[in-house]
Amino acid sequence: MLLLICLIAVALTFDFLNGRNDAANSVATIVSTRVLAPRYAVAWAAFFNFIAFLFFGLHVAGTIGTGIVAAGSITDQVVFGALMGAIVWNVGSGYVGIPSSSSHALIGGLVGAGVAHAGLHVIVWTGLGKTIGAIFLAPTMGLVIALLLVLIVSWAFLRVTPARADGIFRKVQFVSASLYSLGHGGNDAQKTMGIIAALLAAHHQLSGGFHVPLWVVISCNGAMALGTLLGGWRIVHTMGSRITRLTPVQGVCAETAGSITLFVATHFGIPVSTTQTITGAIVGVGAARRASAVRWNVAQDILIAWVLTMPAAALCGALFYFAFGVFV
Repeated sequence: MLLLICLIAVALTFDFLNGRNDAANSVATIVSTRVLAPRYAVAWAAFFNFIAFLFFGLHVAGTIGTGIVAAGSITDQVVFGALMGAIVWNVGSGYVGIPSSSSHALIGGLVGAGVAHAGLHVIVWTGLGKTIGAIFLAPTMGLVIALLLVLIVSWAFLRVTPARADGIFRKVQFVSASLYSLGHGGNDAQKTMGIIAALLAAHHQLSGGFHVPLWVVISCNGAMALGTLLGGWRIVHTMGSRITRLTPVQGVCAETAGSITLFVATHFGIPVSTTQTITGAIVGVGAARRASAVRWNVAQDILIAWVLTMPAAALCGALFYFAFGVFV
């Protein structure tokens, strides 16, 4: 039982770091447009991260808990490897300011530890396949929707002075930022819920089949909200200003596009990267202005980080799996 409690604590630590690492995703646009000061923006985002469980089902948690590796292969050692692999990659990438995906770090760590435990046959290829597909689909969808929104708004406000449009969208951005933070909390917090629920099932602490207890839901959303509250400001700088400079109009379009993408993915139980989603949306609003408005070298560095995250976290997960066996 002590080991179970310790592993749950590690899982909540990952969730906290997830919120801290992904704080930039929730607040970068509203900070870069100077609609809200950073300290108020993170508090705003943290609140909507926490209450997200009131608005979404738990389909993503089910995918993580049973749809990435076979439920029967989930052991304490596998969970430890998955979580530590993800944590090490997140801390390392966050330290150098790379907006890597906490979601894909966790999935990579889970696959690496699961394969180290029982071989390739434990992988649930349907669940892993749609997750890998989302690596490309989520940012593309965010980009396309953001581009369309910019075009629609530009036509709709053609006769409105820039100053007035700026004032209107500064108010609207409170709504779009709230929706994006809801989507972030709704999709990302469920990944840790799935891990903890799978761990409880392995310890025979769940009755009536796989499900996520309410205390797990509240704990995970709370840990993520706390992480968001403390923030990760190197990544905020990358997401909010280094890719492209944003106006309030563009901020609203980027956040709305990201929200729509996250809401759809969460509805269908697809664990997507909020980092990739908002990056695609920011690139979309920048490209709508002109291609040269996007700092493509920064976007390229981020793309490389996306490609590296899953295999790097998988390797870390396998190493920590073996380390657990040696020292515990």
